Amino acid sequence: MPSKSIHSESPEAAVQMQIARRQFLYHGVAAAVATLALPRSIFSSPLISPFHIAVINDEITQDFERACHIASREFGMQWIELRGMWNKNIVNLDTEEVQRARQILKKYGLRVTDIASPLFKVDWPGAPTSRFRPEGRQFGAEFSFDQQSEVLARSLELAKSFGTHRVRCFDFWRLEDQAPYRAAMNEKLLQAANRAGQAGIILVLENEMSCNTATGAEAAKVLSAVQSPHLMLNWDPGNATAAGEKAFPDGYQQLPKNRIGHCHCKDVVKNAGKNGYSWAAMGSGLIDWVGQFRALHQDGYGFAVSLETHWRGAGTPDASTRQSWAGMKEDLQKAGLL
Repeated sequence: MPSKSIHSESPEAAVQMQIARRQFLYHGVAAAVATLALPRSIFSSPLISPFHIAVINDEITQDFERACHIASREFGMQWIELRGMWNKNIVNLDTEEVQRARQILKKYGLRVTDIASPLFKVDWPGAPTSRFRPEGRQFGAEFSFDQQSEVLARSLELAKSFGTHRVRCFDFWRLEDQAPYRAAMNEKLLQAANRAGQAGIILVLENEMSCNTATGAEAAKVLSAVQSPHLMLNWDPGNATAAGEKAFPDGYQQLPKNRIGHCHCKDVVKNAGKNGYSWAAMGSGLIDWVGQFRALHQDGYGFAVSLETHWRGAGTPDASTRQSWAGMKEDLQKAGLL
């Protein structure tokens, strides 16, 4: 028997079909309108890269949930570096705040690259007071040398809580002549690295222009002196450049590539100020980040490249970080790594 045409259906069937068609059209239009009303940023696709692309959370805002929302929903990141939140340094968070932060990370599907602790960002005992020591707190941290054992213990504990196996450290406020104290500093780093290693954690020493290891050349010497698998480098080309080194390729070429365990991303420009340099948005400064990213990849690096904005030229931390991320993203794409 031939099938009936729509015109041969009963009046009741025709009415039901018209109702169904109207409902379909209504819901389709409603969905389209709702889609247009959503912010474009919510559609950011997760980043695909051989690196763990991240941002330091408090470079965006002290509001941790908002920082995570921007990193995940706007930037498309799946990783984040923890330094401070809610106007507290990371090591000062209490149990409830740690739990709250973990819930927020889970909500946004973010993993932690490392705990950016202030470990060993203090004066070396018995040495002249460093002129590089800042006035007051820096990133919410103000600890004495005698408290560093507690800072280390707390940092290792936080690494476990947040599911990372890396903790950032430094090597004391910079001295005009560190030679008389360098061997003791190296021994202190070795002891801390061994203690971290017992907990399954790696210390990543940041080259910082206000500390005793500022450049790639200085970092290479320290890594050579402290032969521990539990001590690696947090390579920061921005800091090395601000210390007067051509970070890439010159400083980078001196580094033992298998000891690079983390990388901070920021840019610098020359100025006539006190130290001759100022922070800049990624991609707008002196550093060849396209070449640096390519070199890291070619040398087998597969850990974090973490945006540490510092620059505030866009007026606010979040606006400046958005602009700097745009430059970093473009450089990663030019390098063929995003």
